Amino acid sequence: MSPMRYRTAIRSKIRLPFPFRSHLYSSESRIECRSEPRSSFGIAFDIDGVILGGRAPIGGSPQALKKLYGDSGNLKVPFVFLTNGGGIPESRRAAELSEVLGVNILPSQVRFSTFSCSGTKVSNLWLCCLEFMGLRLADGNFGIALFRMQVVQGHTPFRTLLRRYENELIVAVGKGEPALVMSEYGFKKVLSLDEYASYFKDIDPVAQYKMWRTKEALYCSSHLEESVPRYDVYSDRVSAAFVVSDPVDWGRDIQVLCDILRSGGIPGWKNGNQPPLYFAADDLEYQAAFPSQRLGMGAFRIALESIFNRIHHSTLEYVSFGKPNPFVFKNSEALLAEFRPSQYDDHITNSGCSHSHGFRTLYMIGDNPLVDVKGAQQAGHPWFSILTRTGVFKGKDNHKEFPADMVVDTVEEAVDFILKREGTF
Repeated sequence: MSPMRYRTAIRSKIRLPFPFRSHLYSSESRIECRSEPRSSFGIAFDIDGVILGGRAPIGGSPQALKKLYGDSGNLKVPFVFLTNGGGIPESRRAAELSEVLGVNILPSQVRFSTFSCSGTKVSNLWLCCLEFMGLRLADGNFGIALFRMQVVQGHTPFRTLLRRYENELIVAVGKGEPALVMSEYGFKKVLSLDEYASYFKDIDPVAQYKMWRTKEALYCSSHLEESVPRYDVYSDRVSAAFVVSDPVDWGRDIQVLCDILRSGGIPGWKNGNQPPLYFAADDLEYQAAFPSQRLGMGAFRIALESIFNRIHHSTLEYVSFGKPNPFVFKNSEALLAEFRPSQYDDHITNSGCSHSHGFRTLYMIGDNPLVDVKGAQQAGHPWFSILTRTGVFKGKDNHKEFPADMVVDTVEEAVDFILKREGTF
């Protein structure tokens, strides 16, 4: 896999101090902390090639995860699943994992907190961020909605773009239900690429030969004559395109994306400014049920970029999320900290809004050196990388370019090593 490349169409001038945050809050949604002792370490698990091989558990993953719960069933070691996969809402993915692995994986939940910055040492930048995010309440205090989840997918950071595109027309690309994913994040004008393309006659010149097309695409095609677009796609420009999960029909998707991106947002129009393009991940390959690796979203991105740059006068601009982006690891620290009682209040009151979450060690257990290990290394302290041999990596020795801190055969062996190292085995 080639090194991660970032071509950023939008550059933020303000680094937001907390992750995955919406400006919509509900005081009804409160998460009570357990009375478990605060753990000094946490774990992030990759899924494909570590926890699951296709849809089946591998490497003793059910047994490994059960060791992270107490006798009463409460979580005693904070952990999250950190995957570049996706295509379905995090809550549904959590339910699927719970059923397959036999442990209770929390769906996405939100905790609402209010606080006052008076009498505390808070930087002007921090106050500007709070104002920018619309978090000042009527009484002059501030409100923060903190997401608490155990499943972080490649597209989870798309939540952070809600303020920009909430009421703008956007297109969601990929397998599963990409439009539903974006809708659940709060985006109000979302169309899947399947539906969007169905409103433009002959946009895919070989569509008639694709007998394997998805049910959604077939439904959209069969109802084209009688259907009316939910939005005015013929005059309303696409404000941004989001590749949420691995695309299914590469040929059609590349064609339609090129039409959108080089026309300024309306296929068939003359050249215009390229709308922003976001990728949930940039994996060249990943481990699925087939013995050898499968091409991932990074491969699709390379194909799209190569073609776009040949047919357009400007090079493709895009933003890639997902591992190994250090942003993902830093945000995972905050999510893991949400499982530590009173962490948030300590963070605001005692640390003056520091970025430290008090973990001595955070373990990344993955199967891909160029994604999992590289990401942990780039994130730096307190990340410790563990490489398994059940997925992409199958070498006898450590990886040469991105050597992990520890190499094991299975995820169960990795968890046993962690618990023994932390003195809790």
